Amino acid sequence: MRKIRIGAAQGFYGDTIEPAVLTAKYGDVQYLCFDCLAELTMAILAKDHAKNPSHGYTKDLTNSITSLLPFVKEKGIKLLTNAGGINPIAAKDEVMRIAKELGMDGLKIAVVTGDNVLETLPAWYEQGIDLSHADTKEPLVLEDKNWLFANAYLGVWPIVEALQEGAQIVITGRTTDPAQFLAPLIYEFGWTKDEWDKLAAGIMMGHLLECSAQSTGGNYSGDWEGVPGMESIGYPIAEVEESGEFMITKIEEAGGLVSFDTVREQLLYEIHDPSAYITPDVVVDLSEVTLTEVAPNTVRVTGIKGKPAPSTLKVVMGYEDGFLGQSLMGYSWPDAYKKAQKAQEIVMQKIEMQGNPFEKLQFDYVGYNSLHGPLATPPSEDINEIYLRIVVKAKSRPLAQAIQRYLPPLALNGPPSLAGFFTIPPRQLLGMWSTLVNRQLVEQHVQVELEVVS
Repeated sequence: MRKIRIGAAQGFYGDTIEPAVLTAKYGDVQYLCFDCLAELTMAILAKDHAKNPSHGYTKDLTNSITSLLPFVKEKGIKLLTNAGGINPIAAKDEVMRIAKELGMDGLKIAVVTGDNVLETLPAWYEQGIDLSHADTKEPLVLEDKNWLFANAYLGVWPIVEALQEGAQIVITGRTTDPAQFLAPLIYEFGWTKDEWDKLAAGIMMGHLLECSAQSTGGNYSGDWEGVPGMESIGYPIAEVEESGEFMITKIEEAGGLVSFDTVREQLLYEIHDPSAYITPDVVVDLSEVTLTEVAPNTVRVTGIKGKPAPSTLKVVMGYEDGFLGQSLMGYSWPDAYKKAQKAQEIVMQKIEMQGNPFEKLQFDYVGYNSLHGPLATPPSEDINEIYLRIVVKAKSRPLAQAIQRYLPPLALNGPPSLAGFFTIPPRQLLGMWSTLVNRQLVEQHVQVELEVVS
């Protein structure tokens, strides 16, 4: 029975590439697939692109490709990545540069474009195309905001086309997270666009691999102390049959754990409705999934069903939304929490006395409620130390920075034992707007270009 082995290479922009290198060495995989993007990542890349038009792709692409290209040459492993972000053409150029330096003449690199719809927005708006918010249904007023990026979530088929043209490396912009992982299966097995159960299985295989070590014991909320070798944790590998059924495993040479629970936790990660997980390629039904531990660190996944793909694509748009300013200051025992509360009271009164210039103002206590918020249990009277964090949102960078002026005087003019005072440079905030558009509006502009290293 023919099987395809696919390895996870990266779960986010900044993830370590070392486990992917080990998978390339020992994993007997034919493909390594990356998921580098999230809404936050697109915002970061949009800022990079605004500063320098040749940027806008994930900067760690250089290290990742340099580390893995020798295995493309030696073992024929193919690399599929959405690291192109805002600027997939520039990402392709960077990979071409590295490949030339490594003497990899003949290497075929494909780039997928067409997800960037920023310049198309005004025309859509003028044509009266519904761009209302996907969740709130609020109508869009395009001229109310300064839009920095707008990208549609493309599905798998442009990536499949790139593989059919002979690409050994495929670079995309905003594709869905599991699309990179599904594409090799369609290409290798010849699955068609209406084999919904197989497509759904491929999507969920990709979902189990897209967050790198989250299927192998990373970020595991169960017996996380029992996960062996976390310092050298391995990334998951999927071994997929033509029927779409597959197993999740890892290499023996790396740490980590593949179990019923680690796979189950990732299976449900970010799934709002297990009976209808919507992607551009298929709507997935997980309600009859079976996970079976068939060997140590090996879980078999069966029972995934699929329904026809939606007629719309999700478009995420980012706009300028003010600036964030923040400062921290610490207080020590005794009465650390009371002292920090008094400092908050003083700062708040001074802000109001001088006319509050901030759009939003928030106080957190690091060590008490900065992570749990209103669900936190109040700290004990004898807590050793606590940090007061003050966060503001303002219309301009100077206004956001102004929060820092309120803290230094408290060293001598406020409660005792202030120790530890930190200010963080203001940074721009980006707001997000999600909408759904007819997929034909986007897909008619999608292009796949192949370039050969020479």
